[in-house]
Amino acid sequence: MRELTEVEYDILNAVYFVETFDKILEDVNFPEKIVGDSLKFLITHKMVSAMKWDDKKGAHVRSFIYDSDNMRAYSYIITREGLLVHNTR
Repeated sequence: MRELTEVEYDILNAVYFVETFDKILEDVNFPEKIVGDSLKFLITHKMVSAMKWDDKKGAHVRSFIYDSDNMRAYSYIITREGLLVHNTR
C-alpha cells in the first residue's frame, strides 16, 4: 500500500471519535473537494467507516452502504485498519 497523503493522515487524526463531515472539514485545512475525495479513498480502503444515527439504539451504527454524493448525511470513525496505518507513520 502507498504512503498516506497529508490530507488522508489529517482525516484519520480527526476521526478517532465519530465526527461529522463538517467537523472533519473544520479540523482538516484542505478544500472540501479534496477532503471528500480523500475520505472516500479511506472508506474504500477500509480505514474509515461511515456511520448513521440509529434512533432506536440512541447511538451511531456502522453503515455498510453510504451515498458518496451526500457525505454530510453520515458521520465517520477510524477503523482498526486505519489505526494501524495511521500509527505506523
